[in-house]
Amino acid sequence: MPLAPDHAPSVEADPAPDAGRTLIATGLNHALHDGYSDLIYVLLPVWQAEFGLGFAALAFLRSLYNGALAALQMPSTHLARHLGSRLVLVLGTLLSATGYALAGASGGLIGLCAALVLGGAGSSTQHPLASAAITRAYGASAHRALGTYNFTGDLGKATVPPLVGLLLTLTDWRSVLWLIAGMGVVVAVVVGSLLPRPPAPRREAPETAPRPPGHNGDVRGDPTGFRLLVAIGILDNAARPAFLLYLPFLMREKGAALTTVGLALSLVFVGGALGKAVCGGLGDRFGVTRTVVLTETGTAVAILAVIALPLVPLLAVLPVLGLMLNGTSSVLYGSVPELAPGGHVEKAFAVFYTWTLGGSALAAPLIYGRLGDAVGPSWAAVAAALTALAVVPIMLVLSPRLRRKHSA
Repeated sequence: MPLAPDHAPSVEADPAPDAGRTLIATGLNHALHDGYSDLIYVLLPVWQAEFGLGFAALAFLRSLYNGALAALQMPSTHLARHLGSRLVLVLGTLLSATGYALAGASGGLIGLCAALVLGGAGSSTQHPLASAAITRAYGASAHRALGTYNFTGDLGKATVPPLVGLLLTLTDWRSVLWLIAGMGVVVAVVVGSLLPRPPAPRREAPETAPRPPGHNGDVRGDPTGFRLLVAIGILDNAARPAFLLYLPFLMREKGAALTTVGLALSLVFVGGALGKAVCGGLGDRFGVTRTVVLTETGTAVAILAVIALPLVPLLAVLPVLGLMLNGTSSVLYGSVPELAPGGHVEKAFAVFYTWTLGGSALAAPLIYGRLGDAVGPSWAAVAAALTALAVVPIMLVLSPRLRRKHSA
């Protein structure tokens, strides 16, 4: 999907005829890549036992994937200008599948680390390119379509990790990763055949060029508001892996088997999928600020409940926790086109994902991993709850800058 370097991606007023195909293809790809990213949580106890790793080292393994994913968002966007978004999305999916195949074939920890970096590099392609493709395809209705796209990612999180947990009871983890890699090859073929070929980019005069949805004719966007949005995204994304890193170990302390851990992650991600589907609409109806304050406060309360409760009631809380934990992101993603500096939506999405994912990737090993080694999983999870609460004051500062109806 080549783009003119000095122009925002063109956005139609009405959905394009092939908008549905675009959403299906990008949604399927999103489901796979988010499942790829979060299946690592199921494997952390396995890798801890096999390699004798502490929490900081486990957090580092998790961050290798997310770090590569975050660091290569902008390069992926630039590459798509030369090769086209469809080809880059397909190649990225094949690269992620190759990473997991090599992880399964690795003979030791170093090989596993290299394979995780490769997998994360492949996953770096899909967030900014898919988000911008949906924005172009759906025009003024892109906000709702982006919510659906984010919902598909959580479907992948809700299905792939429990599938891995089940397969781990039947075979070794290396064989499981080979099966997962094969799934990626199939998805790459489907996406390549389903995703519409994008039209050549149009160069239009500045006064007639279409504006991204939410800009209300102002192509300058709001750079300060966008920076505040990125800061909120960093904290929101840091709280999530900071908690999920320790959830398997909190459950093992309460007597949970590995299959129960997989079920628990599935419950979190099912709730997260519901949060992605519901919270975008709540943001439109009740306001972005109220919705974000509710989800982040609810996240903190639910994390504390998980720490305190025994195993069975803990499982009942997890879907609610997932809803709160992931619901914020739907509201945040929908605000990116509105605040995008200069109206450059694709670049704004790439910057947003780079900082939010990169910030969480660095925080996991440097802060939360070391904290877990120092004070244990429970207190490290409390720190994740406090991280979620830290979003609230920043959101209150951002609120007056949002032009969307009912923003406050």
